[in-house]
Parts: sequence; structure tokens; C-alpha cells
Amino acid sequence: MPAKSVQAACFFAIVGTDEGQVREQALKLFNELTGGNEDGFTHETLDGTADNSDGAYEICSSAVQALQTVPMFGGDKVVWLRNVNFLADSITGRSQRTEEGVEKLRACIEDGLPDGVRLIISALGVDKRRAFWKFIQKQAQVQAYDRIDTGRDGWQNEVAHVVTQKAAEKGLEFEPEALEVFVLLAGEQSQQIGNELEKLDLFLGSGRAGASRTITYEDVKVMVPLSREAVVFEIGKAIQSGHAERAIELVDQQLEADESAIGIMRASLIGVVRSLFSAKLILTQFNPPTGNYSQFAAAINKFPENERAWLPQKKDGSGVNAYPIFLALGHAAYFKLEDLKLLLDATLQADRALVTTGLDHRLVLHRLIVQIASARKL
Repeated sequence: MPAKSVQAACFFAIVGTDEGQVREQALKLFNELTGGNEDGFTHETLDGTADNSDGAYEICSSAVQALQTVPMFGGDKVVWLRNVNFLADSITGRSQRTEEGVEKLRACIEDGLPDGVRLIISALGVDKRRAFWKFIQKQAQVQAYDRIDTGRDGWQNEVAHVVTQKAAEKGLEFEPEALEVFVLLAGEQSQQIGNELEKLDLFLGSGRAGASRTITYEDVKVMVPLSREAVVFEIGKAIQSGHAERAIELVDQQLEADESAIGIMRASLIGVVRSLFSAKLILTQFNPPTGNYSQFAAAINKFPENERAWLPQKKDGSGVNAYPIFLALGHAAYFKLEDLKLLLDATLQADRALVTTGLDHRLVLHRLIVQIASARKL
């Protein structure tokens, strides 16, 4: 429709749940449209963060006024309504006063912006059931940046792809082990990923004594703070690698930080043994492709139902939760299937001991860690 193309040329919306990406892309667009010329007179930037519905109404009114005011010295004008928070499904967003303000802004845009005036709206959360969102979809050039869903199987692969791209822009690359740990530490938020990569970029400088700018596992350990998820991963990694001393050190740190022994057992140790056993059994009986995660997961989910019913399932019931098993494939080669069966029973007994007996929790965990690590055949 011709009307939309004309309107879209002067109306832009950048939305999503990924705060870093939304802000970065909105600023980039603003600089492109203004040529980097923010003199305080030609263009206007309005803060869209409202504390309540009255604040939301006033922000919309200010935006309308800015759109209808021609530049003091003539020429084009860009109005950026940034960090809008009242388009979300919230008390403020649902308020009638807010709706009145949003409708006022919509009517202004729909009536047609003055020649040379362009509008950018950036919002960190938008209720896509609302009429204003449907209006934006029809009338604006829309860019959407949502966080990767960490509740979905394989989210680590998606984050790893983003991290690899951002690292390449800085002339950095990751060792495989370093990338796995970085993903767990930095999480899915692009702003946090960017911050941690910036630190690593500064840390590596122009290269160490002629070495390439490759990020190692040790670099990540030094520069990126451990999250709870990363500690769980580190404990499991140490156990699977046969490094009982490192695993015990991490467990003791968690216990001293008031983490429960039962929580550690069920978040890390049980999962480690179960993944190793599943990986070993799958490799032994089915020999699926292991070159990349997508091929492996697809092969697993094609198993007959009775052959995959015992495997851990995704929370949404859409198939096998194959990612932990995929990560365990390399380590499973160093364990015997018979030993892993025994370890499953040992893990069950240790879990029962934590729940039903008065045995020292630290001792129970230490003993199980040594038992698992010792089963690895170097």
C-alpha cells in the first residue's frame, strides 16, 4: 500500500525484550537519521520512562508537541521517544489515562507528520494485544530484538552464535571450552555479553607476546564473574574430567555460601551422572551423528517412542532435552557403561542419605564426587 510506504519512511519502531539490542539499534538509527548532528535545536530526544499513568500521558503530549513543532532553523527533524515503558502489559500500560495519551499520539501520527519530520519509538516491552501495537505494525518500519528463551532446549547454541559474532567484530575468537563457559556466565542479554566481551578485549590488548587474540578458558575464569548456573556447570565439568579436587573446592565454596547440599546434588551431581549414562548408552546402542547439536538432537527425537521415553524430556513436552547429553558425549567415552550403572545407584543412595540421615552433608558430596571422578578411565 502506497500510504504505508510513505508513512514508514518517517516512522520507526524498535522494540523487544533485549534491552541492550533495543538501545544500541535505536541509537544507531538516530545517528544515521541525524547524521550525528545533535545540536539540541534541530532534533529532540524524549525520555519515555513513566512512573505512572499521568506521566505516560504527559510524555505522549510532549511527543505530539515535538512532532508538530518545526525546526527553529528549518530542515529535517528527528524526534526520538526512547525507553518507552508504558506500552507493556502493566498497571500503567493498562490505565485509561495512559490509553488516552497513546491514542493522542496515534492520532497525530495517523494524521500525517509534517514534511521532513521523522519519529523513532524505542520500547523495552510492548503488549502485542493492544491496538497501538497493531497500528505500529501497519504504519512503521519495525525492528524487534527479543532475548533468547533460556527455557528452550539448545538456547546455549543460539547464545554462542551471538557471542561468536560479537567477538569477531572485535577481532576475538574463542577456544571451544572457553565459549561454553562464557555463554553460561554472560547469559542471554546482549548488553551483558557486550560488557564482558569489552573486558576481555581490553584484557587481551593487541595480543600477548605475539599470540593471537584467542580467548582461553583461563581468560574467562579470570575476567568473567561466576554465576550460580556457571558454578553448577563448572562442578559437573570438573567431575566429568576426573578433577575431583576442583569439584570439591567448588562444592565447598557453595556450601560456605549457604547453598544447600541437596540443591547442589540435584542441580549438578545427579544431572552429570544421568547425562553421562544417557550419552554412553546412546553411543553404544544407536551410534547417532555427533558432529553438531542439531543433527544429534534430530536423531535422538527420531528414536522409537519406547527407546526415548526414559530420556530427560523438555519442559514443554516437545521432545528429548538433548543438550546436556550432547555436552556429555566427549566425556562419556572415558567411562564404562557398567561403571555408570553403578554410579547411578551410588548417586541415588547419596541423595537419600542427604534427605533421610544425619550424615555430614559435606562428606556425602565429597565421597560421591571422588567415586564419579575415579570411574573415569584416563
